[in-house]
Amino acid sequence: MAATLTTKITFLLSALLQNTVLAQAAQGSVERSPTFTWPTGTGADKADKIYTERVTLSASATETLDLAGSLVDALGAVCTFVAVKAIILVADAGNVNNVVIGGAAGTQFLGPLGDATDKVKVKPGGFLACIAPDATGWQVGAGSSDNLKIANGGGTTSVTFDLIIIGASA
Repeated sequence: MAATLTTKITFLLSALLQNTVLAQAAQGSVERSPTFTWPTGTGADKADKIYTERVTLSASATETLDLAGSLVDALGAVCTFVAVKAIILVADAGNVNNVVIGGAAGTQFLGPLGDATDKVKVKPGGFLACIAPDATGWQVGAGSSDNLKIANGGGTTSVTFDLIIIGASA
């Protein structure tokens, strides 16, 4: 039997701003709760691959992930992405340095980044979530656009983070 994947990602934002204006209480609020749900599959609004890892990178270390063939999922199967639908990176609060994502030396996976040299710095305790819920997601090209680099942003201490990549095999 082939493995199946059912995915649901929900984010919750609830903020309330309060103050006294001209001797009267004033407030404004923001409530947002986007949810992304994908049944198993490779078509529109579907995903069939998930890669997760908890990583500790030593000072100044980097890791380059080949999204088209070298990753292994939680069941021990090779996890080859053709499209990425979500990238989630959660940096440990105890980190001293940033976790830096992007900027691989060659065959860069651009995903949500605009250029091969672009990078995103995730601060200690920070969280990065990029979602592409449409039919194509972010395309991965084996040997041409499949390397995702993650680096320790400093040279003195290690960094630890959780990484989750969700996508489709076709």
